[in-house]
Amino acid sequence: MGIAQRILVTGASGFIGQHVVRVLAERGYSVRAAARHPIVFDSPRVEGVAVGDMSRSFAAEFLVRGVDAVVHAAGLSHARSDLPAAAYTAINVDATRQLARAARSARVKRFVLMSSIRAQVGVTHPDIVTEETPAAPTDAYGRSKLEAEKVMAAALEGSSTRWTVLRPVLVYGPGVKGNMAALMRIAGLPVPLPFGALKARRSLVSIDNLISAVQYVLQTQTAENTAFIVADRDALTMADIIRALRRGMGRSQLLLPVPDSSLAGLLRLAGKADLADRLMGDLVVDAARLRRIGWAPPETAADALAASATAMRPAVRGQEAATL
Repeated sequence: MGIAQRILVTGASGFIGQHVVRVLAERGYSVRAAARHPIVFDSPRVEGVAVGDMSRSFAAEFLVRGVDAVVHAAGLSHARSDLPAAAYTAINVDATRQLARAARSARVKRFVLMSSIRAQVGVTHPDIVTEETPAAPTDAYGRSKLEAEKVMAAALEGSSTRWTVLRPVLVYGPGVKGNMAALMRIAGLPVPLPFGALKARRSLVSIDNLISAVQYVLQTQTAENTAFIVADRDALTMADIIRALRRGMGRSQLLLPVPDSSLAGLLRLAGKADLADRLMGDLVVDAARLRRIGWAPPETAADALAASATAMRPAVRGQEAATL
């Protein structure tokens, strides 16, 4: 099975963590699944562990005991304006530092940090983003993810523990929350939507493509001590993203071609300036560095979006019915 056989996954109750635990167990790994509250996984290969504060050394030392690798997916995963910067520092930075130190002491072979594209750029960017793009996070969330990368690398410098940073773009899949879940709810509405003229292009990554990348970097030495952007192969226009979601939900893919400027004005009048920026702005990345070492995303973006929407259709339709 290569470099890692027994793997600690933190954040195991979160969207990404749950999927990572399930897939790694299905593929024959022994998994220690750590979360803030007790969780039960239907697999003899998974050991569920409840842990309160990973920034405390004894908790981190307990978690890494006897594992070959760490996939650190715990953290505050969505930017929220109501949280102070100190909250992001405590959870995203301090816990990462302590876990990396514990991994070093325990001689863990591999440490994979689930970071974010927001460690490099904001919600939009005018140019194609690569790992060489200067890091310029625009909010407390992004700054904390960048700082987490730095403290992890510093804690493991000169040790036998090799690290990899993954910077996924917006992740989607069954059970997703946050901005992508909101977009799915909009896409599932049983009315024509005014998004046909949206030309902004966005890079996304399906949860299955992301997990494929996690498993790949766990097992290859060419991913050592390097950061990688993770994304589906193709960026899509916002109109095409919404069409793919509607296809998966069994809705008409016909979208009304309302001009960007008119739609943006309406959204801003409705107090949705942030949504307007996301719909009208580009965020395109190039994940060629990861592909150059041999990784290939197993899913296409359009098909994965449609499949995700199909899987979430009962929940979306249920929310829709509840509002009628």
